[in-house]
Amino acid sequence: MARTSPAPNQPEPPIEKRLWKVATLSGMASYLDAALIVSIGVNLAIYRDAYDMGVWMAGAISAIVTICIAVGSLVGGRLADVFGRRRLYNLDILCYALGAVVITLAPDDITLLVGVLLAGLAAGADLPTSLAVVSDAAPDHARGRLIAFTQVMWMLGIIVVVFAGFALSDTGMLGARLITAHLAVAALVTWHLRSKLELATGPDPEQDQVSVDKPDAQQGVALKNVWTRAALVPMLATFAFYVTWGLGANTMGQFTTYLLVTVSGATQSVATGINLACLPIGLLLTLAFVRIADGPRRDRLFYVATVLQIAAFAIASLTVGAIVGFLVFYLLYQLCYPFAGEANYKVWSQLTLPADTRGTTQGITYAVSRGVFAGVAFVTPALLDRSPSLLLWVITGCMALSAVAGLYIVRVLVPRASPAATAPADLKVAQT
Repeated sequence: MARTSPAPNQPEPPIEKRLWKVATLSGMASYLDAALIVSIGVNLAIYRDAYDMGVWMAGAISAIVTICIAVGSLVGGRLADVFGRRRLYNLDILCYALGAVVITLAPDDITLLVGVLLAGLAAGADLPTSLAVVSDAAPDHARGRLIAFTQVMWMLGIIVVVFAGFALSDTGMLGARLITAHLAVAALVTWHLRSKLELATGPDPEQDQVSVDKPDAQQGVALKNVWTRAALVPMLATFAFYVTWGLGANTMGQFTTYLLVTVSGATQSVATGINLACLPIGLLLTLAFVRIADGPRRDRLFYVATVLQIAAFAIASLTVGAIVGFLVFYLLYQLCYPFAGEANYKVWSQLTLPADTRGTTQGITYAVSRGVFAGVAFVTPALLDRSPSLLLWVITGCMALSAVAGLYIVRVLVPRASPAATAPADLKVAQT
């Protein structure tokens, strides 16, 4: 059995500052991913009025951002494993900045869709690549904490956008443009800092790329390696967890403001204010998850959190349309998901997936999951218009399924993770 954390009675070794820098710059992929999705959700009612959208067009915009992230994850993860993670690590962030600029300056809904297309593809490509970069750079004793820290960046992306949406809620399209403009600036700053980050293992700058002289059987990035039992079982398990949990998280991320405005009758300011008041709880608890991500409490807390998370969505389903009921649900949800959500998926993936195919395999799970989210996002405005209760009960069922998948990962896959699954692959952080 591989050890994925220090012994319970031993203190966790400190993590070097240079590794936190890698985790932060790589975590910007999660920041920009979350910020893009939530900005579309926060601005959706404004876009609907400014561009005279119907419910199906509003759904299409929400669906396209998720579809593009899915496609970007699938293609980007594979390209990173084949041509070198370092190349994709810097290129996709520039493409994201371009897409954010187009969204910001869009004069109509068609141009808006083009910008969402560009930014979504780039964000998707950066997700598996950046996680693989962190995992490759991290020593065994710190991998969980460094990977979990990217989830803190994901939370910051949500909080910054929701706060901006609240502060600018009375400014209409000007506020919407300012929110998306900050995405372009953040992406450009990240690209600049990443370009200075040393990720070489030696003097040869091409060493993290695959040698064409190696036979396929020896190449860790050979596509057939993805379909071995060692890769396929954890890939399917982590996918099952992420897709079922993510249906609820993605829906709430994109449509919380829309739901409160259109179903509960709240104003844009009240809706964004509710989001903003609860989000710091999620951020603080995500930071707490980082501290325990390499220890046994990580998976113990999952048991409690996943049950409470199911209860939270059941409350939302029973009290749909009531702001007080929504507040109870949202507060409980913020207390639970840091210990039974995407942070678990990220850590479990890096602990159980083979190192040489992490980009490809996690790109696949991201891609297919986001494809499912896109399909649901496309019909969500129409479902909210027809039966909000039905939609929320379906999500409650998905949360129950995610609990089952998570239990299998905790009880079976993590204890059986081999040393190879947690070994660094083609990138190391240069000693500076």
